[in-house]
Amino acid sequence: MAKSKLGKKTKKEPFTDLTWDDLRQWAGVKILNRGKSYIKNVSGLSCTEDGEWMAWVSGSEEYATSVEEDGVGEIAWFCTCPFDWGPCKHAVAVILAGIEQRKAGKEIPVLDEDSELFLTLMGEDDDYDFDDEDDVDEQEQLATAEVPTGKVKETALEKILRKKSKQELFDLLMDASALHPEVKRRILDDAQLTSGKVDKLISALRREIKNVTNEDAWYNPWRDEGNLPDYSHIQEQLVALLKNGHADEVVELGRELWERGNEQIEQSNDEGETAGEIQQCMEVVFKAVSASSLPPSDQLLWLLDILLEDQFSLSESCERLIRRREYSQVHWRDVAEKLRQRLATMAKPQGNSFSDRYQRERLVDRLAESLARSGQEEKIIPLFEKEVHVTQGYQKLVEAHLKKGQFDQARSWCITGFTATLKDAPGIAHGLRDKLRELAAQEKKFDLVASYRAEDFFDRPGRAGYSELQKAAEKIKLWPEVRAAILRFLETGQRPASSAQGAEKQTWPLPAPEVIGSSDRHFRDRYPDLNTLIDIAILEKRLDDVVQLYQEQQKGVRYGIGMGEEVAAVVAATHPDTALAIWKRIAVGKINLVKPAAYEEAAVYLRKMEAVYRKTKRTDEWRELITFLRTTHKAKRRLMEVLDSLESKRIID
Repeated sequence: MAKSKLGKKTKKEPFTDLTWDDLRQWAGVKILNRGKSYIKNVSGLSCTEDGEWMAWVSGSEEYATSVEEDGVGEIAWFCTCPFDWGPCKHAVAVILAGIEQRKAGKEIPVLDEDSELFLTLMGEDDDYDFDDEDDVDEQEQLATAEVPTGKVKETALEKILRKKSKQELFDLLMDASALHPEVKRRILDDAQLTSGKVDKLISALRREIKNVTNEDAWYNPWRDEGNLPDYSHIQEQLVALLKNGHADEVVELGRELWERGNEQIEQSNDEGETAGEIQQCMEVVFKAVSASSLPPSDQLLWLLDILLEDQFSLSESCERLIRRREYSQVHWRDVAEKLRQRLATMAKPQGNSFSDRYQRERLVDRLAESLARSGQEEKIIPLFEKEVHVTQGYQKLVEAHLKKGQFDQARSWCITGFTATLKDAPGIAHGLRDKLRELAAQEKKFDLVASYRAEDFFDRPGRAGYSELQKAAEKIKLWPEVRAAILRFLETGQRPASSAQGAEKQTWPLPAPEVIGSSDRHFRDRYPDLNTLIDIAILEKRLDDVVQLYQEQQKGVRYGIGMGEEVAAVVAATHPDTALAIWKRIAVGKINLVKPAAYEEAAVYLRKMEAVYRKTKRTDEWRELITFLRTTHKAKRRLMEVLDSLESKRIID
């Protein structure tokens, strides 16, 4: 059962003060709308003595659903449907159906505790003790009972089965096998495992892996439909094989499952459900590897190959297993040599192929790890230096030098790597520049730190970069000069002289950094950069400037509203007319899309407008706006419902 806060309320009859806003906040717009359409599907609505509502809700199947509201304004719900991303449409439907029934003056009956609905929702209570009397009907007992010792609990089912004769148990199993094929299969599988002759079982399991991995994997949570391959029996069989000493067979089957399963995941569209199933199966396989007859170094290579091939994060337990199991330096040395040989024969990436470079880089990383674990740390830096221009692993090489305390070498590789990657891999280049800034900070070269912060801002203007630059410049008492140059850059696109070759001579108090980014950004971008200027004005709470800059921005905006949402949010109290104009433009634009979902989005901005109108005592203008929208869009039935909800404070009036 899940809960969602709605704000504090006093304990009353459930859902008396519930508003549409409450429901929208709790369930979300989509689920709320779907719940409205399911009210007619609610049947058997009943309540418990403490105010919980329960009902059946029909859809693709019939689901048992319960909802309740506690004294502090929380809604709790439970539903037997598979939806597991928050409140479901069935829970919303039960709430709305109950409210409608109460509005109609009809009493919600108390639920019969012997009803199927009650038993479905309440389930079994395994903590309830029953008296061991002769007249107790054990077939109907769902609870647990104390055995005579008082130390070991025995379930009611165990108690029932224990009293049956051998022939009765035989007949019961035969009947169950006839009715349920999975019971028959379990009995036959157990017989093979017990006998030690598992060839047929393994052959059947291999066929099952092939069949299950061939299935389409998809799921649509909104329609409650799809096809999710069932890996539960495969997992059970792998566990049973491992438990009975067939680790080698599990490893062999696991490799086939891994290869076929990854192909299935690549083509699936099921919210990661199939990946989770395969991951659980592979956890059994990983355990089998360490229990197999493979030599320790081959075990390591098997597991490392899985890690190298993993594209869907299925091998977390594999990583933990490697960390936990004690493999010796001799084993790791053998692994390192085999990985080195594999790297030597591996084709080097052609051109800018990210995939090829990524695979080689992962292999280099695993080789470096093997060298470290085998006591050959002195070979790691030479390995990185040999591969760095192929894999672009400059950051790892820099970190390796820093770990050794070799700061000059680290700085040199930062500069080399920045130049090599700036054009084709700017993300790596910026990371190396960040490392140079960190080195400058360690050496207390705070003017150089500020210079790197400025370079970051010139490349990626924004509020966060502006704040970081401000802190760095204030530390060396140069913020006023730096700020003036920064704002001039945003207005003209011209960088200060020391930050880029060919820039106009300007007053710039910071030293030139060791590496400088591209100097032609101002040819690609449009200036003045009004978005960033507005953002900085908001940051510095210069609200008059915010409005002025926004008005200037609107002169050049053909479509959309530019920074309108951000502006309206911060100037609503000081410049209400500006905020109202922005929100109205957004709301009307949403309404003109003629989509029910867009009407709900428009309502968000209309509510903001209502709050401003009320605060400024202009409620007449608010009513005029709603009247205008009703008149102009009277044919849009769903919009009329949204406007009704805006004017209604409670679901129950």
